[in-house]
Amino acid sequence: MGLRKRQAADKIKKAKKEITFAKLNNCPTSPRKMRIVADSIRGKNVDKALTMLKFSQKEASNKLEKLLLSAISNWQAKNEDSDVEEANLFVKEIKVDSAGMLKRLRPAPQGRAHRIRKRSNHVTLVIESQNLIDS
Repeated sequence: MGLRKRQAADKIKKAKKEITFAKLNNCPTSPRKMRIVADSIRGKNVDKALTMLKFSQKEASNKLEKLLLSAISNWQAKNEDSDVEEANLFVKEIKVDSAGMLKRLRPAPQGRAHRIRKRSNHVTLVIESQNLIDS
C-alpha cells in the first residue's frame, strides 16, 4: 500500500515540475480588453506567443508579454537541468478575472453626476512542456 502511494506521489510531483505559472494581480486594464489579447495566445507555442505579443499594438500585450517572460523564467528556475528550446513550451491556460474597481464621479449637466468605473483585472498564465504530453 505504501509503495503505490509513493509512486502516485512521485508521478504527481513530476507532473507539477512540468507545469509552471505566473500571476499578474490588479492590472489597471479592463478585463474585456485584456481577454482579447489573452485569447489570441491561448494554446500557442511560447515563441510564437512572444512574437505575437511583441508586434501587437494593444496596450495589454506589453503586460502579457512581461507576464509570459516571467512564466518562462519560473519554468527555468524549476527545471535547471532542461533547456527551454528543447522543452517545447506552450501556453496551456490563460485566465483573466476581474479585480476591484475604482469608482469615480464625473460632473454631468444640471447638477448631476455620472459614475465612472475604472476596472482592473487579475491574469493567471500557465505554461507546460509539450514533451510531457508526448510521453
